[in-house]
Amino acid sequence: MNQGKLISPVLATAIVVSNMIGTGVYTSLGLQAAGVHSVLALVFIWITGGLVAFCGALTYGELAVRYPKSGGEYIFLSKIFHPSLGFMSGFISMTIGFAAPMAISAIALGTYAGNLIPVAPVIIAVVVIVSLTVLNTSSFRTGTNFNFITAAINVSLILTLCIIGFVKGHHPDFQLTFRQSDVKEIINPAFAVSLVYVSFAYSGWNSAAYITHQVKDPVRNLPLILISGTLIVLFLYTLLNFIFLYTVPMQELEGQIDIAFLAAKNIFGPSGGKFVALIISIGLIASINSLLIIGPRVTQAIAEDYKLLRFLGTENKSGSPFFATIFLTTVALLLIGTSTFEQIMTLIGFTLSIFTILSVTGVFVIRYRMRKNNEELYHTFGYPFIPVFFILVEGCMMLYVFANRPVQSLIGIGITLIGSVVYFMLLRAGKNDAKQNQ
Repeated sequence: MNQGKLISPVLATAIVVSNMIGTGVYTSLGLQAAGVHSVLALVFIWITGGLVAFCGALTYGELAVRYPKSGGEYIFLSKIFHPSLGFMSGFISMTIGFAAPMAISAIALGTYAGNLIPVAPVIIAVVVIVSLTVLNTSSFRTGTNFNFITAAINVSLILTLCIIGFVKGHHPDFQLTFRQSDVKEIINPAFAVSLVYVSFAYSGWNSAAYITHQVKDPVRNLPLILISGTLIVLFLYTLLNFIFLYTVPMQELEGQIDIAFLAAKNIFGPSGGKFVALIISIGLIASINSLLIIGPRVTQAIAEDYKLLRFLGTENKSGSPFFATIFLTTVALLLIGTSTFEQIMTLIGFTLSIFTILSVTGVFVIRYRMRKNNEELYHTFGYPFIPVFFILVEGCMMLYVFANRPVQSLIGIGITLIGSVVYFMLLRAGKNDAKQNQ
């Protein structure tokens, strides 16, 4: 690829950060506080979720340098296990894996931005998606530069909220203790339930692996990008939720969704709501933009391997997969009219976790096959404990989701199986084309 179309590690890290920061961090603390009644335990939930994501990033760093090609799990699973398994993961990503969160983020953006400008949320959602699509198809570099600017503004606003909140002081009932009762809160079932919410908030830590071929020197830079992006978000999430607990009494947080609004109101007074709307709106614009950067690259990676889909992988002069981007935008716009977003996100979260766990497991397969380590490549820090920790925690959360949301989980498995049928149909069509050309 033309070096001028490649992006720097800084821009790629911004994509990871903006892909991770979404509405989850601003809303889920109230649900956690309803079952966990310790400041220490609640902060520890966010640290734990971040450590799980960090372990995933450490492991994906090794996968990315061994298979330095865009596509993420599609490439990893195809190379390590079998192309059919890779295709199934790619099929989920290509159809609704990126489109659904993009649609949800756009609707949420319309709702928050509606507090700043008097326009219907759906109109805002559609206009933003279409505008960002035009931006990203006209110039890949412009899209990534825009992403960096919005991510930088969002991080600055979050830090501003945290600094002013700390300076303003804590509420009278705030207590950060380390007692036996705090430890009990960490080991109770409510902590595990809360960890599921936090895990969804941290999703996106693996996003740089989807754009490998458009990052400068990916073998050298991908591990650093994945790890640094995840660490930045871990720090921001932990600090932000500490400030929420620092400025809002626990009893006021319990069961509430608009946590950021409650904290900002205590910090800034009546103008707090608009400040929160501004933070979340900019963060969601960055998140939608990052999905438009990442999602089409998965489709592109799949399209390159199957003749019938090859038109989706065609890049325009700016280095953007034009038809893959239009496809993603079209699906997202169709989903905006759907009222089952929460159910869709649950089944996507469950299904994608299957492939994430399989990808991390792939590190053990690679090590077994190679036997001899190549010291010139990045190796997972803390192997084998880091990938084992990730697999165990993610596996337990998947079991919890399946037990509590069996319908959505089974639907996700069903869509995956449809992907396997499509794979064999494409494979058969490819063989028929080959016979005709002989």
